[in-house]
Amino acid sequence: MISFKQLHHGEEPLLLGNVWNVESAKVYEKLGYKALATSSSAVALSLGYEDGEEMTFEEYFYIIKRIRASVSIPLSVDLESGYGLENDTVVSNIMKLIEIGISGINIEDTNVIDGIRELINRDVFYEKLKDIFIKLGENRDKVFINVRTDPFLLNIENALEETLERIKLFEELKADGVFIPGMTAEKEIRTITEATFLPVNVMALPDLPDFDTLKALGVKRVTSGAFMYRHIYRELEKASQEITNVRSFSPLFIS
Repeated sequence: MISFKQLHHGEEPLLLGNVWNVESAKVYEKLGYKALATSSSAVALSLGYEDGEEMTFEEYFYIIKRIRASVSIPLSVDLESGYGLENDTVVSNIMKLIEIGISGINIEDTNVIDGIRELINRDVFYEKLKDIFIKLGENRDKVFINVRTDPFLLNIENALEETLERIKLFEELKADGVFIPGMTAEKEIRTITEATFLPVNVMALPDLPDFDTLKALGVKRVTSGAFMYRHIYRELEKASQEITNVRSFSPLFIS
């Protein structure tokens, strides 16, 4: 069987199904997706929270366990900034995920404070990651660590240059992959993929190139974040409004 890590080095970009509950995970598995990843934002929204670690790790972990127990394909977990103020807590959370068979995690270089997302100083984040990797010890190799970096998402000045500098640090720490949400320009994507040996992950946005173009640009992983969740609930709103308009449940039975 091809490992989750090997899936990031195939000819085609790895298209992950971003999930928020068991039912969404089962749909992707039925459709033949090779792996899944939680969207922390979608899970949080489904529980009545905003993104940014408003839900507790215990609440999140329950959902993760139910998904993991209900599908047979690899599952990666969006761990945001780790769900813990101390590195020991982050390591404990990662260990709990490894113990239930989680194949990968995302960990990001931002914090959300009072609803505002801020980029962590690159050297501070480097030391945090380094300490986490050391404390994981031999367990480090049991999980694919995809490091998310947000200069593009936050639209900071010189986002490309800052991203490249951060990627050098991730490479030094032997991260498994790099996730760059917010990056959509073909020139910038190619610059990133040619500058690193790490598999590059991009996220759905209206102007993101199609999958064939992303493949040609060297992208190795593609995710939709919470956009599928939001799409599903927009459709729910439309269907509910139609039921009200026609004063009948008939729209529910039209395929």
